[in-house]
Amino acid sequence: MKTKYLILIALAAIFSSCSESFLDTVSTDTYNEENFWKTETQFLSAINGSYAVTREFSSYKLYLDNVSPNSYNMSGQVQLAEGTHDISNERWFTDVWNLNYRGIGRVNNVLAHIAQPDLVISESIKTRITGEAYFLRALFYFELINLYGGVPLITDAPDFYTQKNLPRDSKDAVLTQILKDLDEAQKLLPPSYSGGDIGRATQGAALALKARILLYESRWTEAASAAKAIIDLNRYSLFKKAGNTPTQNYRQLFLPENENNQEVIFDIQYSAPDYTHGLNLNLDLQLNIAPLPDLVNSYLASDGKPTSESSVYDPAQPYENRDPRLHATISVPGYLYKNTIIPENKYYSTGYAYKKYTTYLDDVTYATDVKNSPLNYIYLRYGDILLMYAEAKNEAGNIDQSVYDALHLIRDRAGMPDIPQGLSQGELRNVIRLERRIELANEGLYYNDIRRWRTAETVMNTSVYKNNGDLIQTRSFNKDRDYLWPISLATREQNPKLEQNPNYGK
Repeated sequence: MKTKYLILIALAAIFSSCSESFLDTVSTDTYNEENFWKTETQFLSAINGSYAVTREFSSYKLYLDNVSPNSYNMSGQVQLAEGTHDISNERWFTDVWNLNYRGIGRVNNVLAHIAQPDLVISESIKTRITGEAYFLRALFYFELINLYGGVPLITDAPDFYTQKNLPRDSKDAVLTQILKDLDEAQKLLPPSYSGGDIGRATQGAALALKARILLYESRWTEAASAAKAIIDLNRYSLFKKAGNTPTQNYRQLFLPENENNQEVIFDIQYSAPDYTHGLNLNLDLQLNIAPLPDLVNSYLASDGKPTSESSVYDPAQPYENRDPRLHATISVPGYLYKNTIIPENKYYSTGYAYKKYTTYLDDVTYATDVKNSPLNYIYLRYGDILLMYAEAKNEAGNIDQSVYDALHLIRDRAGMPDIPQGLSQGELRNVIRLERRIELANEGLYYNDIRRWRTAETVMNTSVYKNNGDLIQTRSFNKDRDYLWPISLATREQNPKLEQNPNYGK
């Protein structure tokens, strides 16, 4: 060790006698911190690299439904669904933390360097990239506080030595920064894009993410106001095509040929062959996210009534005369999918499979399975905004015709009758919550809904069954622990200053 230091001292002495120009060496044939942050192309590459982190969302966002009454995975999320998870037996607790901090580090690097003077970059692109970075930082931090509560709040460029042992900031402090970032993003971002820039964050995306966050925080009046502001933009509408049936309208919203349509506010962009995901494989062949009978049974009859009260429902033909979104979302036995009538024993996991977020069609034969999919994952869409608006207005006790109008748009696109007028707040709450469950099924949102509604302790303390009645899992949810994820053992070993969430031990 002493010999190494002597060599270093000798080298320092040699270099100190050399010319200044020799010491001031910056590589000209490779990128580094000294020569990278200069041009518009470089900054576009950096912000694109920040977006790239979101492509990994598909590896956990949709899977969250497996920890809700909607879905089941026989080989994953088992501990979390059964309540046997701890600080070391669920890799998500580490991976999701690291993924979002990777994104935060990238956008912080962009923000730190784009503020420097004398850049070779137009003011319009500089402004837009800054807005995109603020939006993405807010998105990554929202994903963290939603699952873990308070986390270390870092707004500077990555620095291992100053940031490696930061304690957790309060959730309120991080939330304040998130909302500040979104307000800044809204000022800086354009209303829309064209050509190759479609898919970047817009003013509407910043406002929509703000609405979701305020909704999750039960800040009802503010959430309703943010959602109403999006509605008033008159820039978005529910996806429909002339001549389509309600089933086709809803199904086609989630197909590649209709990507970036008028309902999409912000989605995660994929493109074959370079950027694809495996949801075709995961949903249709491996059944890693399989619909449960509890979800299937929750779809109303086509007259808008529960199946237990409907005169059009026939228990002998349980999938007939149902909400059209059932067949647009889920493949059920006895019906056409991939140009084959699905047999009773096709889906060994629960008896059902998701169509939604596959690229397969009902009436098309596929010679081989299409395993790698370029289908975009929709993170924010107008249908969700309408439901946010209705929920926030109802919870704020401000029930007026606009609430019914928002629900009418959702139900009309689905081909379902309107809900009756004059419902109480509690009755309307039940309607809205069911609409969210059905409209947003397999979009990775229901787990968050049952947590923020504080109903997880009821709906997740139960057994779940296959469609033939076979028991497949007994679930458990600890209301004093499981509304937050733990900071994983691996994360706390790297940073012992991170205080653990309640009732997870050390």
